[in-house]
Amino acid sequence: MENVRILTIPGLASSGPGHWQTLWERKFPATFRRVEQENWDLPDCKKWVDKLNDEIQKTDKPTYLVAHSLGCITVVHWASRFVNPNILGALLVAPADVENAKNLSFVYGFNPIPTRKLPFESILIASTNDIYANISRSQEFAKSWGSEFINIGEKGHINASSSIGFWKDGFSIFTQNFKSLLLSDEVY
Repeated sequence: MENVRILTIPGLASSGPGHWQTLWERKFPATFRRVEQENWDLPDCKKWVDKLNDEIQKTDKPTYLVAHSLGCITVVHWASRFVNPNILGALLVAPADVENAKNLSFVYGFNPIPTRKLPFESILIASTNDIYANISRSQEFAKSWGSEFINIGEKGHINASSSIGFWKDGFSIFTQNFKSLLLSDEVY
């Protein structure tokens, strides 16, 4: 994986120690880098997008984005404002529907959610019982963003509370669909 860079973009409250994003970062510390936000608890879209852009501008390697929840919405806002030829693809997991989820009314500036096709390959993974976006809304996101859509059944918000640990299935989807990752055999 030395030939690529992978940026993880967590959602609200970041991704704790048992979250699959954190576990992937620990397994591959030379390749995965978390985009850190100034305030994980009171998200501001412009600030989150600017932080993502700062990290993307530092890259000189082919780069993939691995986003979760509000991080997915951050990615689509970034793609509506910026472009970078190093971004080859994105894994968008459990995008938070900030337009309709009443429990996300305190996030700032993420509405409306962009509906333009993303300028890079993307995969959207969703669950049928996610409290932050129903499955039909996740399908709408995938269609408008031009993302391959994968429904993984009842996995909640696909986070640490979903009890998926390292989430080997998600990692396999990521590595098998983005062929240029050049992963070592130790992953499997």
